[in-house]
Amino acid sequence: MDVSARIEAVYAQIVHRNPGESEFHQAAREVLPTLAPVLGAHPEYLDARIVERLCEPERQLVFRVPWVDDDGEVRVNRGFRVEFNSALGPYKGGLRFHPSVNLGIVKFLGFEQIFKNALTGLAIGGGKGGADFDPKGRSDGEVMRFCQSFMTELYRHLGEHTDVPAGDIGVGGREIGYLFGQYKRITNRFEAGVLTGKPVGWGGSPARTEATGYGTVHFAQEMLRTRKKDLDGLTVVVSGSGNVALYAIEKVHALGGRVVACSDSCGHVVDPDGIDLALLKEIKEVRRERIDSYAAAKPGAVFSGRGSVFQVPCEVALPCATQNELTEQCAIALVKNGVLAVAEGANMPCTPAAIEIFREADVLFGPGKAANAGGVATSALEMQQNASRERWTFAQTEARLAAVMTEVHTLCRTTADRYDCSPDDYALGANAAGFVRVAEAMAAQGVV
Repeated sequence: MDVSARIEAVYAQIVHRNPGESEFHQAAREVLPTLAPVLGAHPEYLDARIVERLCEPERQLVFRVPWVDDDGEVRVNRGFRVEFNSALGPYKGGLRFHPSVNLGIVKFLGFEQIFKNALTGLAIGGGKGGADFDPKGRSDGEVMRFCQSFMTELYRHLGEHTDVPAGDIGVGGREIGYLFGQYKRITNRFEAGVLTGKPVGWGGSPARTEATGYGTVHFAQEMLRTRKKDLDGLTVVVSGSGNVALYAIEKVHALGGRVVACSDSCGHVVDPDGIDLALLKEIKEVRRERIDSYAAAKPGAVFSGRGSVFQVPCEVALPCATQNELTEQCAIALVKNGVLAVAEGANMPCTPAAIEIFREADVLFGPGKAANAGGVATSALEMQQNASRERWTFAQTEARLAAVMTEVHTLCRTTADRYDCSPDDYALGANAAGFVRVAEAMAAQGVV
């Protein structure tokens, strides 16, 4: 059986074993074909069934999360943790609390996390988790009780040398605090390295909050430099207005770019003068209001509840919200408006059709597993600080983050070139580089 036929057989097996999990199918479909040059050069990976083993999680946990709301009503949610691959280190990946969370989404995120974590060069494996719980509109007491119930089941599977969750959509410093408190209470251990994304005052890392957004912008800057450009003076559009988007906007402005539009689930706002980050943070983090409040407060800004933020003309687009938000139609609009580069701050925000349009138009495209690796890289740096009982400064951590993103960018380009592909093919470079690092470790550790 040739390499392409083997890949198709693996994909068919994934669909058969994981029915109805469309996001996981999509992630596998995007990755597997790009591994053909690697597998052709390394038939030993085929003999050892590395790809088949890599696509099957080492452990999948699904559990009930009962809790009591402020009215005394019993609620029941479903929790998940997929421990996908530990060849390079303990499972590492965030927890997502959102009504859309299901096993297929957690698997897609965990699968992507394997490659993303490998690209950082740090000793972390891949995993992901979450629950179909929505913290929006819930009181602190309700969120606390949910988190305590969630951790009461999950704690037995965690540990700084086993599985180290972090935050994701719906899981910020508040939720991490409640989760850690329950873990500490149950285990009677202050095991700081068991969760990352903690507040700085009790084991967190400076720059962790900013890391994913900052790292995405660093990656975009590195891509632009290959064409003798940089962000200074360029017009940028950012989707989302959560943590990743806010700090992507902050870093773009620091590098001289101008973000003219951002969004949330109710629509998008366009500000030709450039997004006022202080106002946006107040609306989203303090007042917890929708994006239309920005337009009401800022003269010259316009809110739209229709269309896409990616229809706004720009030279750089940073999708930082959620999966499959940048569609084929969005990509057509971006190309028509002269976009130069797209870097994914979210996980798999561009559909396969959109990515193909960027490729055909010679638009620089940074896939999420490379472009947004700054978040998990800084989580690993937080683990280092916890292990050594040290605390680095913000400047030290940001410098390490910038260095990691530069190394990831270089690795993607050199790997693509090594397998006789264009260095601009960041998707192939990222997938191949991450796969080789994991495959080598899996082969060395035997059939486990």
